[in-house]
Parts: sequence; C-alpha cells; structure tokens
Amino acid sequence: MAVNRRELLRIMGGACSALALSNFAKAQAASGGKYQPTRKSLDEYRIPEWFRDAKFGIWSHWGPQSAIERGDWYARNMYMEGSDQYLYHAETYGHPTKVGYKDLVNDWKAEKWDPDHLMSLYKKAGAKYFFSMGVHHDNFDLWDSKYTRWNSVNMGPKRDVVGTWQKAAHNQGLRFGVSEHLWISYKWWATSHGADTSGPLAGISYDGADPQFADLYHDADCARYIDRLDWNDDGIPDSWKRHYVDRMTDLIDKYQPDLLYTDGHLPFEDYGLKVVSHLYNVSAQAHGGQTEAVYTSKADTDCAIGTCLLDHERGVSDGIAKNPWQTDTCIGQWHYNRGEKYKTAKKVIDLLTDIVSKNGNLLLNFPLPNSGQLDFEEMTVLEGITAWMNVNSEGIYSSRPWKIYGEGPSTKVKIESGNFNEDKQKDLTSEDIRCTAKDSAVYAFVMGRPEKMVVVNALGLKSPQAPGNIRNVELLGHKGEVKWKQDEASLSVEMPAERLSDIGITLKVALG
Repeated sequence: MAVNRRELLRIMGGACSALALSNFAKAQAASGGKYQPTRKSLDEYRIPEWFRDAKFGIWSHWGPQSAIERGDWYARNMYMEGSDQYLYHAETYGHPTKVGYKDLVNDWKAEKWDPDHLMSLYKKAGAKYFFSMGVHHDNFDLWDSKYTRWNSVNMGPKRDVVGTWQKAAHNQGLRFGVSEHLWISYKWWATSHGADTSGPLAGISYDGADPQFADLYHDADCARYIDRLDWNDDGIPDSWKRHYVDRMTDLIDKYQPDLLYTDGHLPFEDYGLKVVSHLYNVSAQAHGGQTEAVYTSKADTDCAIGTCLLDHERGVSDGIAKNPWQTDTCIGQWHYNRGEKYKTAKKVIDLLTDIVSKNGNLLLNFPLPNSGQLDFEEMTVLEGITAWMNVNSEGIYSSRPWKIYGEGPSTKVKIESGNFNEDKQKDLTSEDIRCTAKDSAVYAFVMGRPEKMVVVNALGLKSPQAPGNIRNVELLGHKGEVKWKQDEASLSVEMPAERLSDIGITLKVALG
C-alpha cells in the first residue's frame, strides 16, 4: 500500500510520541517517582488534607485580555464579525485585518499592581490558597516561558506575573495554584484566521492568517474550526500536544504549584497524564515524599477514582459528594469588564456555605482591570466577605459534612450537579440552614438575619439525624449566652437584640 508523505510523517510522529512517553515513564521509575503517566497509577492518588481543610481560595484571572476591559474572550470574539467586541475593536483600535490581538498585548501595563497588598487583603478575607492565571486560551504565558516569545516577561508588563504572585502568596502563608487554559487554544484561536463576509474588507484575511505570527495564532490548519468550537481533543495535532506538555512541564518545574487547574477535562490522554504525574512527583520531591499537589478536571470520569479533583465551573452539587470537589466562579465576568454588576458579598457567602456543607471548596475570581488594582465595587464585595469570615469562619475551615447538608426551602429544589448551574439555586434566606461538623460540634449556618427565633429540625432528639443530647449552643460573634431548647422535634434558639449580620449567622452546637 502506498503511503504519502503527510501520512508517513503522521505515523512517524505518533511513533515518536509513544516512544517519548515510554521513555518518560522509564525515567520516572528510575528516579523513584511514585506516579507513572497512566490511569492505573494515578488511581492511587488522594486529595491532600490541607486542601480539604482550606475551603476557600481566591483567583486572579488576569492577563492581556484584561487590558481592554471589555469582558471575556475578547481575543477570540474580536475576530467574530458583528459581535460587540468586534465592533468595539474596529472602532477603538482599527479593523482586525490591520490591528490584531498581537498589537494589543503591550497595552497590558499593570502600572498599579501591588501583589503584596492584594494578597494581604485576600488573606484577611479568609482565603487559604491563591491562584494566578498561567496562560489563557490566547496562548500568552504569564511567566518567563522557555517555549514562546509571547509571554509577560517579554511583552506587556514585562514581569514574571506567576512568579510574583507566587512570592506574595508564600509571604502570606497561602498555598499557590496556577490555572492553564492552553490545551484548547488550537481551536479557540481559529477565528483569527477568518475574514469579513461583507463590507469594504470582505475576503481579506485577519492578521491571524499571517504565518509570521503562527506561534501566537497557530498554523493555517486550525482555520477549519472557525465556525465551531468543539471542546474536545479531536483534530488537534500531536505537534501541539507535545508543545503543550513542554509548556506545562516548564511551568511546573519553575513554580512547583500546590494546585494546577485545567479549563476542561484532562486533555490529550497520554500527554495529559504525563503532566499530572509530573506535577504529583515534583510535589512529592518537595514535601518529603508526600504528594501535596492538586490537579483539577471538569470531567467527573477523570476524578471518579483518585487521579484529580473534580471542579464545577460556576456550578454546585445537588448534595453531599463522596469525594472532595471545588466550584470555581467569579464575582463578575472572568476578564475585567467595565461597568459589570458583581455578585454581592451575601451571594458569595451563600455559595461558600452551601458548597462547604456538601464537601466542596470555593475558588472565587476577582477580575483585575488593566491597572492591576481592584475597583471600588470589588473592594466593597471583598470587605463584606472579610467581615463575615472574621466572625463565622470557625465553622468553615477544617470542617467536614454533617449527616445532612442543610434544611429549608432551598433544599426542596432539585439541582443537577455540574457546571453553570449556580444561578438555578434559590437565593438563601433566614429560613435556610447549612450544616458542617468539626470535632464534637455541628455548625448551623443560618443564611439571613432571623428576627426572633431559629429552629433547626435536624437537631431535634427524634429527628432522622439522631444528633443526641446537645450540651451547649453558642452564637458566633455574640459575647453573651443565648437561650436555647432542644426537644424531640427541634432545636430552638432565641436571637438576641444585637444585629450581627444581614448575610447570616452561625450557631455552634456542642453535642454529646
């Protein structure tokens, strides 16, 4: 059978890839690395206790696209004829045949960025870990990358953003994570290879089609994804997969992150498994043989047995999950958008307590503008979170789910676990309660300001949860004692006249 040159190169490339991965596995075994780049080996992984105890992290989803301050996916959407961002780009900067994304990356100045100050604010707000974005779909690394000129040390702020964030996090005693959105870049950037279909520049290619910028926008073959964005590995060439592994290995080796977030499933199977096993083995080398790192995937099949942490983007669980998990969400859009209406501190705390009661953690993004300085409205949200956490976080940190996650009207609404469902959950009120457990106490979070009395049915002597006798009840933040009564039906607690919080209050209930 005749084999043409293209097919021969494909076969040889696949053989070389398999050999490289095989050699990588042998090298790991020789060096004593516990994890091999196989599903079977990674099945042995378990989420470390530090992550289960931490509960709350803050994320800076910040990069060159933030410089434009026009919201999410600007780099892709500016090449989509007729979209709001395309129209804004043409009016503000020029038509994308003449002024492309490559010309905007140096507009990212970060002139007021003070990572140490921001990290101190995030720590005060209760964050136990911090995430820097490492690279978005735009293929622009936020560190001194070995494998691409398109990075924040060469261009834009001309600073090692990841490394600077890492130092600030470690100075505050926070665990450090990095997010990567790179794997899908090959398809995501396809729009930059298009052209207008109407108007005076119809048929003239956008700047992404210029081969001298293929190291940013990818090669011409990616143009077949202009009209669709399939969020899967299909059609992505091995050359890109190998390059992806090189970039991720460089990131891991330079910063040894405690957490690595992938925006999607574990990509490219053998290639992705190589990245995950390397992350875990590097972590073990840094922690006396104990793997402390966490890798996240949004596919439950990836995390069913060991391997990684399941992450729900803007999503929650319908009940207490068997394995630890995480929600990643944002107070507004992922990239900064001028005039955005943010989540309130109340909404954030509602999400946090609900998620923690169901065995999860919350990773919350505060989108920074071009300057690198939080705006006034963001500071207001952060201050509200800080005030509540200063009083009530005892029942958050190091807690575990109780027998039920809670009670009240919100628990009557069925929600499928998964991504993009956080808005389907009813707003929590003083009739809604979320529960956690720690040591011999149950923490009952009342998600609003009750006027006179709090009733918790699950803490009644004859409730299905059978809590046993209650020894004492405290109201966190209240200096005096509270009047309470446990009978067969419920626990009843009289509220003092003191107004503690409109967001919610916490009862610490000592059992046994």
